[in-house]
Amino acid sequence: MSLVRVHNFAISLDGFGTGEGQDADAHFGHAGDRLHQWMFATQWWRPGGSGGVDDAFVQRHDSGIGAEIMGAGKFGHPGWHEDPDWKGAWGPNPPFHTPVFVLTHRTRSSIEMEGGTTFHFIDAPPAEAVEKSKAAADGLDVRLGGGPTVIRDFLAAGLVDYLHVVVVPILLGRGVRLWDGLEGIEQDYGVEATSAPSGVTHVTFTRAGA
Repeated sequence: MSLVRVHNFAISLDGFGTGEGQDADAHFGHAGDRLHQWMFATQWWRPGGSGGVDDAFVQRHDSGIGAEIMGAGKFGHPGWHEDPDWKGAWGPNPPFHTPVFVLTHRTRSSIEMEGGTTFHFIDAPPAEAVEKSKAAADGLDVRLGGGPTVIRDFLAAGLVDYLHVVVVPILLGRGVRLWDGLEGIEQDYGVEATSAPSGVTHVTFTRAGA
């Protein structure tokens, strides 16, 4: 059965998955790249990078994935809807290589990119988005890419089978939190935590049977 998985989603110690003040030059707002420096140091990201715990987790990002769901805030900065030429923040060959379903109230025609990525823009509740993405995944799993609001909504709807959160030892103080309104969510999952020499902690939530 196709699963819905979240991988490498980084949050601060105070639970923020993105900072405040996002714009075209600051995709994560005032957080900058501080939530993802651990990833940039891995072999997965760059040749010669580290091959330890962080790399082992990040390598799972692509395996068995046939489609992705992401929110409008991951696809682009506030105001991207006003730019008909905006095709995402990843250049002509985005790193997804699958159909990607972008959740937005302002839909547009699909965009076919290099490397097998096609962005589809849909206005749909979580359950419908999962249904569409699973159909496109052709038996493989669906990756839920974020941002924090989208992941929170899908968790609240009981639609996430596997969640990998990376707790980064910084305090952001403001932005968008992941955990708001999800009290007791851990009761639905088996939870494991693994500390890495980089200082981050990998926390995984696995639904029974997933």
